[in-house]
Amino acid sequence: MATTLNVRVNGPLEEFIAENIGQDGLYENASEYVRHLIRQDKERVEQARFEELKAELQRAFSAPDSDARPFDRDAFLERARKRWQA
Repeated sequence: MATTLNVRVNGPLEEFIAENIGQDGLYENASEYVRHLIRQDKERVEQARFEELKAELQRAFSAPDSDARPFDRDAFLERARKRWQA
């Protein structure tokens, strides 16, 4: 689904856009330029979210594990059997 947006710019912003479109610019028209800017911003947000997740995972895996105990499968199954039989 395409969304149509109307954006008004004037003064320095209008001049800046004009420098970036047309024969002398990188983009054929203002719409192409705006789509590119939106894609860049989307990538920036996704990268920031990824970095946040990565930092959380690093904190989680670097936490002191003094409270951690090895998992004893046999003991776990024995406790489960006793509970089930009770």
